[in-house]
Amino acid sequence: MYQLLNDLSIIEVSSFVASPTAGLYCAQMGAEVIRVDHKTGGLDYDRYMLTKEGRSLSWENLNRAKKSVALDLRSGEGRELCVELANTTGQLITNLPEQSFLSHAAVAQDRDDMISLRIMGWHDGRQAMDFTVNAASGYPLMCGPEEWDMATAPPVNQVMPAWDFITGAYCAFAMMAAIHHRSATGKGAELRVPLGDVAIGTFANSGTMAEMLFRGGDRERLGNAIWGAFGRDFKSRDGKRFMVAALTPKQWTGLVEAFGIAERIAALEAEVGADFSAGDRPRFEHRKALFDLFQSVAGTMDYHDLEQRLSAAGTTFERYRTAHEAANDPVLIDENPLFTRTANNPSGFEYPAPRSFANIPQQEAGEPAPAPYLGQHSEEVLAERLGLSSGAIGKLVDAGTVALSDKE
Repeated sequence: MYQLLNDLSIIEVSSFVASPTAGLYCAQMGAEVIRVDHKTGGLDYDRYMLTKEGRSLSWENLNRAKKSVALDLRSGEGRELCVELANTTGQLITNLPEQSFLSHAAVAQDRDDMISLRIMGWHDGRQAMDFTVNAASGYPLMCGPEEWDMATAPPVNQVMPAWDFITGAYCAFAMMAAIHHRSATGKGAELRVPLGDVAIGTFANSGTMAEMLFRGGDRERLGNAIWGAFGRDFKSRDGKRFMVAALTPKQWTGLVEAFGIAERIAALEAEVGADFSAGDRPRFEHRKALFDLFQSVAGTMDYHDLEQRLSAAGTTFERYRTAHEAANDPVLIDENPLFTRTANNPSGFEYPAPRSFANIPQQEAGEPAPAPYLGQHSEEVLAERLGLSSGAIGKLVDAGTVALSDKE
């Protein structure tokens, strides 16, 4: 954790992935992020996969470095406490509907400079989640083997909820932009970020929408090939699959050198009338012949030898790993300063946890902080933020309005 935002406090009332991610990134930069949940846990509190003790590994990792307050959010008193907490910080991140007790009008009623950031489904109020907006984007029908027919073959979903994580990152940025604007003007802001707009907007920003309109039809499936450039997976003699990419002259020259095929490349150039060193276009347009050539060499060598040659030539490549292999890879994890093994997780399970992705050489990154137990900071936050006495908090606990730590 860095301390760039240690003067900032944010109330987060959220669930699932996108909204907690926004709070997580702020917390990793030093912000005090206070997650407020219903007293028995939010909708994501027991999200799969669970440890044998019933702790969600997803929840545990999306809520690192945060504080936890547990309230009866189905009661009027619990909701009032939540709104009051938001007012004390001036910043709120949530994915609750606008027509809820956490509407911007409600949280800004007593604070003109309030900033509320709300993650929505679609801009028109329809519900959405990562996998449904991904279906609408068209990307799943671009994925799959090259020989699959566009009209009849099934879609291929990505397994990581990428739109959720992109949305969370964009929301953390939007929150910082709103705070910057408030510093200059004194004005608060209501920010609404639809998950669907992030997906379809990224579809447009990437140039894909313009491409579809320009070509007047859909892009063909390419399997594992890179669109518009040279890159694909290949298989070594000992059965290892690896990905290579050449988007720059240096990367292309390195690949040709590593595979030892300069003469064969020259012969192919003469045969098809192209100069493969001229850029992405000729390499992409003649990719099938190039793929066959590179695979003919890869199939004669073990991966260990190929890896040494590719590394020596300064190429861009990586071996395919299973997710379990990646989690145990010494280079990716053990030797990576991003990670530190943590044992103080609510689950009790010890494993590597990441710091902030940003690397600031002039500052100490700090150790990754654990996730809280549900309600772990209820008493602390209510006392510090709302000035409630221990007796008043005790009465709220006895009434079931406030819940304390579920550690036991």
